[in-house]
Amino acid sequence: MDILAHTLWAGLGTAWLARRRRDVTRRTVAATMALAALPDVIQMLPVLAWWAVGGGTWAAVQAFAIAMPGQEPVMPVWVTAWSHTIHCIAHSAVIAAGVTLLRWAWRRALWLPLLGWWSHIVIDVFTHSADYYASPVLYPFTQRGFDGIAWITPWFMALNYLALATAGIALLVSARRRSRSGALRPPIDPTGNST
Repeated sequence: MDILAHTLWAGLGTAWLARRRRDVTRRTVAATMALAALPDVIQMLPVLAWWAVGGGTWAAVQAFAIAMPGQEPVMPVWVTAWSHTIHCIAHSAVIAAGVTLLRWAWRRALWLPLLGWWSHIVIDVFTHSADYYASPVLYPFTQRGFDGIAWITPWFMALNYLALATAGIALLVSARRRSRSGALRPPIDPTGNST
């Protein structure tokens, strides 16, 4: 899936969760959205470095970002290798589980923004084809992935953004109904006093 859609889905999911949990702040929503975008952003770093040092072109960077399966631009071996390795690390449920467990061991709590990264991994399993960066969900044990639908397929992109718009509108309508019905009341102190 494209970076914008990952970010929007994570934002909508966190906003939906915020309706049920008062501890979800705007900062938490922003961090969740950032972590949802991060796997695709960091895999672009070798391509951007190649461009920055003068070997690549901005056109090659753009072509890499939106390439159809099998139509990636020709790049030096080091760029392709590093980009692929970073892609595998950032899209691995094994790596994400390790980070999540380390965070749990350190703070004894789930850090909500990690769900942005997890949502990215889960969504990409089904929205990348075997021909174009199949999501290596079990990396480093295997680089194989599920043969899903290439996210850049026009009909899929249209359907995805229609679903995003529908979910966003539904969330807004629901929030307006809740605010009109008084469902958004201040929290109550356990002693029974209003805060």
